[in-house]
Amino acid sequence: MDFKIRELRTVAQGRKKLLREREAYFQLMQQGLSNNEACQIVGINPKTGRRWRNGRSADRKQKAAPPVRPAVPPSGASRYLCDDDRIYIADRLREKATIRSIAAELGRSPSTISREIRRNRTVGTRGQWHYRPHAAQARADARRPRPKPGKIGQNPELRAFVQNHLDLRWSPEQICQALRARFPDRPEMHVVHETVYQALYVQGRGELRRELAKALRTGRVRRKPRRQAQQRQSRFRDPMVMISERPAEAEDRAVPGHWEGDLIIGRDGASAIGTLVERSTRYVLLLHLPNGRGTERVRDALVETVQTLPAHLKRSLTWDQGSEMGRHREFTVATDIPVYFCDPASPWQRGSNENTNGLLRQYFPKGTDLSVHAREHLAAVAAELNSRPRKTLGWETPAERLHKLLTA
Repeated sequence: MDFKIRELRTVAQGRKKLLREREAYFQLMQQGLSNNEACQIVGINPKTGRRWRNGRSADRKQKAAPPVRPAVPPSGASRYLCDDDRIYIADRLREKATIRSIAAELGRSPSTISREIRRNRTVGTRGQWHYRPHAAQARADARRPRPKPGKIGQNPELRAFVQNHLDLRWSPEQICQALRARFPDRPEMHVVHETVYQALYVQGRGELRRELAKALRTGRVRRKPRRQAQQRQSRFRDPMVMISERPAEAEDRAVPGHWEGDLIIGRDGASAIGTLVERSTRYVLLLHLPNGRGTERVRDALVETVQTLPAHLKRSLTWDQGSEMGRHREFTVATDIPVYFCDPASPWQRGSNENTNGLLRQYFPKGTDLSVHAREHLAAVAAELNSRPRKTLGWETPAERLHKLLTA
């Protein structure tokens, strides 16, 4: 028993001595001494100093051991690993500790430690790798400076493709999907839509022409926070049938023929264009309202437009509680199409129509007179929208999807 106690004391004293030597070694290294000079002062082999500094182990078969020095406290508020963290990681890797145990000792997520090792390790010619803390710190420091050059700004071919399709009023997401389809084997031509937005919005990059932001659906040159919609009150004489009573087949978009409708308003509220969007195919129809948006004119334009549709595409119409639908009962009697109304301040209940209205503002900007647009021009705009690929349709166009339904 006494022998075992003496042995444990010897081991503990050896660990304390090793801890003091290591701390003294790193203090000398921080003062600018070379490895050989620091090792000579501390009284250790230069090879031991290199192992401490680079996190390399001479005995690659040894099992995980407890830390040679007590676990360092978490790095604090900073989300970045510091030089001491990386030295600690190298020490524990040399001692065959697991990533999860290292993360727990540093107060970090295991994914943080795993990503640090994967990104900043040194890989040899034979595929073997070593984690060297000072080299890892240098790599991290080199990646940190901002701003970084963007992918679009560094690739003239990519920049030209994006700019040309923005001129055609394609959305950034449509452009990114087209890039992957056009260049499937060239990852340097692949970007996500956020990259396009950053190239347009971030000041000082100059990766895309600033005026191209006006070709976006919103026309904004910077991001805008969302705001709560204004409340609307019903002004109808006839009672409304609310959206909660709409058939389930309309909700899941499984059956075509359910439409969403609204108006886009011109300057001073004096002119308008009606919009209809089929929920299943996102097919767009535009209502010509050259003489205003009174209830009778909206009713007549709706009746005239839906009469051109086949019977199986006339199942329901969903509208907001705008006063222009005051004659909704007369519309239903004339067309046999029930009208369902959204809840107040709930534009997401007509999401497809709201999205389409935003697209139409590229053609019919706010604050302009909408009565000047002829019926033929409205038809041309609708045809252009119906020929754009849509992500929600698996990048088919609304016209293609509708054609499939009509020929099935």
